[in-house]
Amino acid sequence: MLMKQVTIHEAKTHLSLLIQEVLAGEEVIIAKGKKPLVKLVVLPEARQQRRIGGAPGFVKFMADDFDAPLEEFEDYM
Repeated sequence: MLMKQVTIHEAKTHLSLLIQEVLAGEEVIIAKGKKPLVKLVVLPEARQQRRIGGAPGFVKFMADDFDAPLEEFEDYM
């Protein structure tokens, strides 16, 4: 998870952008000067639902033996 700290003034100026970043998984801390005060969080009911196939083309290459047993773990099989 990424973390970002902004001042109160920056938060007021860029609130909609900060909300989008939090919805995308970034942690945003709002500080007075350099002293952290609050954290923006996503409410559970506002979280985006995960969906199968949401990242087509993400895997560029997969070796033919991808799921073959590893030699290091033979003793455990």
